[in-house]
Amino acid sequence: MIAQPMTVSDSPISDLPATKRLITTHSPTGSAIIHSDDATRWQPMRSGAVAMSLIYTTSTFPANLNSDTDIKAHDSKVASGGIGLVNGGGSVCRMVDFAPGNEPMMHRTQSLDYGVVLEGEVEMILDSGEVHLMRRGDVAVQRATMHAWRNPSETEWARMMFVLLDCQAVRVGDVCLKEQLAPGQHEMPASGNDA
Repeated sequence: MIAQPMTVSDSPISDLPATKRLITTHSPTGSAIIHSDDATRWQPMRSGAVAMSLIYTTSTFPANLNSDTDIKAHDSKVASGGIGLVNGGGSVCRMVDFAPGNEPMMHRTQSLDYGVVLEGEVEMILDSGEVHLMRRGDVAVQRATMHAWRNPSETEWARMMFVLLDCQAVRVGDVCLKEQLAPGQHEMPASGNDA
């Protein structure tokens, strides 16, 4: 399915604070300086039940920071509109806001993901039926498993930060586990790293 164009805003759709992204680089003498300081951009999805903010991507591992190669690659990737949940051969960092009582969408990415609760509480739901409540500061290490996220609050938004790292193909027995996007995730292109 073809990804639908997404509207983007400098303000989160939630009532959580706006955020900014600061990218560092080096001066000609090697001192640390700010390359850019800008507001994060938010993409509402699933009829406003979820919003994502793409912070940064890398397209190689290890990342090449020389001559701002990684920044140029990130800008090019964003301009192409071809960013799925995972960036093959690299990494993706994004924030995600979940509306109160959002409908959880079971999905799998072919990636190693670190998910940190920044605001509120979030339930991590696994396809085995396990449900684990995560609070501010808790970290989930998702290893290409089927999972979903749910904000159990009836009134407060929740926010998580995710870092997704491409991984080798994952096999369980004779089955190769591939990316499986949920029905509501058609607003993003497939990652394409599981071909």
